[in-house]
Amino acid sequence: MTSSSTRVSAGARRGIDAADIARIAVFAAIVAVLGLPGGFSVFGSVPITAQTLGVMLAGAILGAWRGAVSMLVLLALVALGLPLLSGGRGGLGVFVGPSAGYLVGWVAGAFLVGLIVRAGGSRPTWPRTILGVVVGGIVTIYALGIPVQSAVTRLPLAETALQSLVFLPGDLVKAAIAVAITMTLVRAYPRAFRSAVVRRASPAEPR
Repeated sequence: MTSSSTRVSAGARRGIDAADIARIAVFAAIVAVLGLPGGFSVFGSVPITAQTLGVMLAGAILGAWRGAVSMLVLLALVALGLPLLSGGRGGLGVFVGPSAGYLVGWVAGAFLVGLIVRAGGSRPTWPRTILGVVVGGIVTIYALGIPVQSAVTRLPLAETALQSLVFLPGDLVKAAIAVAITMTLVRAYPRAFRSAVVRRASPAEPR
């Protein structure tokens, strides 16, 4: 009994495993693929793209830490020069440009989406998923992106925020899509949303 309990505790504490690594890589790839159609800029330099949809899905489906790690993996590859951002952008230059804050917001946004949607390791519900996607996938990204854009472009913060409202309708559509996909997956493939503790405790049965 003691040995089994010890294995359960060790399994629950264990970090990212091979299955997690595969899922993290998949979601990093999904965000990269969503950038293939490119984007278009309004009022200058920050493009409107579909990639934030992937950020929302990463947090909602992978959870807080794994969602954030998937975005870190993507940005690390971008920093190495891979053209994984919309319009084939890549390299260190993007991290000092007007969109740099939005990229940091992807990491924080995915984390907060997962934190809210998967609260307590539970499966997503409609209210938590809507709240998480909006707070993490829109509000957080704007909160980090707009000040950096303002600083880089030397436009007043209020003017930059006003200009950024052009992103809002598209982001609300992406949020609705992310919520619909997440809740569809909850019904179709509930195993993907089991808590990390339950999932890691299962191999600890007596051998």
